[in-house]
Amino acid sequence: MTEVSSLTGRLLVATPALADPNFDRAVVLVIDHDEAGSLGVVLNRPTAVGVDRILAPWADLAGAPGVVFRGGPVAQDSALGVAVVPGACRPPGSRTGAGGAEPVGWRRVHGSIGLVDLDAPPELLAAALGSLRIFAGYAGWGPGQLEEELGEGAWYAVDSEPGDVSSPEPEGLWRAVLRRQRSGLAMIATYPDDPSLN
Repeated sequence: MTEVSSLTGRLLVATPALADPNFDRAVVLVIDHDEAGSLGVVLNRPTAVGVDRILAPWADLAGAPGVVFRGGPVAQDSALGVAVVPGACRPPGSRTGAGGAEPVGWRRVHGSIGLVDLDAPPELLAAALGSLRIFAGYAGWGPGQLEEELGEGAWYAVDSEPGDVSSPEPEGLWRAVLRRQRSGLAMIATYPDDPSLN
């Protein structure tokens, strides 16, 4: 069971061999991972749709580029908010924020990264949020499906950093995450977009 829960808060980085076009060079933040399955959001798929057009009350809190991101192929008509709360990088169960409590409307996923309740009034979170991204849809896996894909070499599982959620250049996140690895994975960052042109 330890292995299953350990992926929550980590990044899944698509390997060059992953053939699913939904996840070509994707970087997925795993939000929930247990024996019932897994859920995550693709961090590097910005759309041209501004947050102000979909969730106007949250637009002022959304970090640059201020657009909705395609979180994955599942339930694309739903929205998820992922935010970093500075200073919230404490062990699970410890309290954070004003008066020692975590901000109302924010649920820790890992470290200072958490989910935002988009039904809550934005002003409840405005002072606490360091960055916010809005995702349309999510990536989902049934029980054991993600473990199977990892075993087949479809994903690299690596540690996340709070800045991954709010990267100002999300299109370059795949290479940036691989480049910072202290292993042979750093070499994968140079893998050409189209190997046949090499």
